[in-house]
Amino acid sequence: MGREKKNEAGKGQHWGTQILRATLETPAWRALSPSAQAAYPWLRMEWKGPKANRNGQLRLSLSQLAERMGVNIKTAGRAFHDLQAKGFLVVTEGAHLGSEGSGTAPAYELTEIALPGVKPVVGRKLFNDWRPGKDFPVYRAPANNPRGINRKTKPHAQNGEGATPKRGRF
Repeated sequence: MGREKKNEAGKGQHWGTQILRATLETPAWRALSPSAQAAYPWLRMEWKGPKANRNGQLRLSLSQLAERMGVNIKTAGRAFHDLQAKGFLVVTEGAHLGSEGSGTAPAYELTEIALPGVKPVVGRKLFNDWRPGKDFPVYRAPANNPRGINRKTKPHAQNGEGATPKRGRF
């Protein structure tokens, strides 16, 4: 049975898909955009249940979420933004590009679920403290090269090399 538990019909049910009615009845949930409400179960499914609690280390990229939801990447990005602003999601580690060129999505904490090894064993449920006009801070990924220059060399015009010669007929 591992990550799944059996329901009455004998079919497997994934741990992460259980969303409590009390969560759905909060003002923060009602203020979420429909795309954020649709994205939340996909994030919950990244959590693999209480025995394998990886909350705080959950990773789902924008492109993965967009594909699963059947929407474009901008809609998925707005869903992530909205879930953070209403207190359902907290970024615990930013995205980064590995030395071999493979990227890693940000790591998330679902505030509804307890972090592993933290007492008391309940989630922070930040969304319960959300009020209209009082959004939570939203993580914004820093630009890799915010000034737009190559740090190893000076821009071409400052190297003293002049313009690149035009190619012509010989």
